[in-house]
Amino acid sequence: MNTFNITLSSKIGIIGSGAMGSGIAQVAATEGNEVLVYDNNEGALIKAEANLKSGLLKLVDKQKITQDKCDAIIKNIKFVSALETFSECNLIIEAIVENLDVKKKVFTNLEAIVCENCVLASNTSSLSITSIASACKFPERVIGIHFFNPATLMPLVEIIPGIATDERLAELCKTLILEWKKVPVICKDTPGFIVNRIARPYYGEAMRIVEEGIADIATVDWAMKTIGGFKMGPFELTDLIGHDVNYVVTETVWKEFYYDQRFKPSLLQKRLVEAGFLGKKTGRGFYNYKEGVVQPSSDENTEKGKLIFDRIIAMLINEAYDALNLKVASEEDIDLAMTKGVNYPKGLIAWSKEIGLENVFSTLQNLYDNYKEDRYRPNILLKKKRLSF
Repeated sequence: MNTFNITLSSKIGIIGSGAMGSGIAQVAATEGNEVLVYDNNEGALIKAEANLKSGLLKLVDKQKITQDKCDAIIKNIKFVSALETFSECNLIIEAIVENLDVKKKVFTNLEAIVCENCVLASNTSSLSITSIASACKFPERVIGIHFFNPATLMPLVEIIPGIATDERLAELCKTLILEWKKVPVICKDTPGFIVNRIARPYYGEAMRIVEEGIADIATVDWAMKTIGGFKMGPFELTDLIGHDVNYVVTETVWKEFYYDQRFKPSLLQKRLVEAGFLGKKTGRGFYNYKEGVVQPSSDENTEKGKLIFDRIIAMLINEAYDALNLKVASEEDIDLAMTKGVNYPKGLIAWSKEIGLENVFSTLQNLYDNYKEDRYRPNILLKKKRLSF
């Protein structure tokens, strides 16, 4: 039986020196862990080290941390170009490209270097942990530890045991994440895990509303912010995330759920990706961010806004109940994930009780009756729960 040792005294290895890998390294080093950051690109390593130091110095200037703390964090992190330096690590977190074959190869290579008790974790946002672990001689030590971007600021961390993962490992990882002052939730190894699964209708249903000509993008964004209390509307948010990222996640979840219509991607978004209009980072997405461009105004009709909000929130709540029904995570962790992972104003299960389960069910049933699409079918648990309130 393996004796896993992952504590604040453990040596942590990070594979990938990009924004996510460097961010995770900073989180661990801030709480006192010795961290090694590996990348096979020497230039990327040099850039990552410079960015880390620059970012920490800015925090000192803003009096968010002291100079002594800054120095301690920098001292705790070493940037390395040889994977063999990970031989004494207790935990390794991979944060590289979302490609299953590449991840499997990395994990296979790691097993030839590390001891049997070293925990191997993936920061994947959409790939199967069980599938990644299948490449390993000891799949019981493989787990998902999914941070959200930027890792230094976003509190949520999804912990995902695969089918073969040692049953003790999720709780050990949860304890460590709490010591890193993050908010851990444990979920099943299913496509999209909690957040990227449940959040799909926030984007997909908003795009459907625009495609049907019910409202334009500015009006949908206004409705979700003003009536729903969301910090960003769905079109603003996808522009910020980047359509190359957001569309691929939607497409991956759709395919992994055997093309379930609830997750069907939008042609509207696909065309943006094809055009290279990827959002803020390219200067154009749903909105045009070029200097001097006047942004479209919204139709601030409260009745229309309420219809938009009711439709999108009902779809989100339906997904939350589907995840709960299939034991993807507990009710508490589902609500925690959506408030801490994507900054929703309220947890969706709690929100459903506030709106009224009968009202949510009626909205979904009306959509289903009108469209006759499985996309709008009310979840069985939502049906049952509404009768008990």
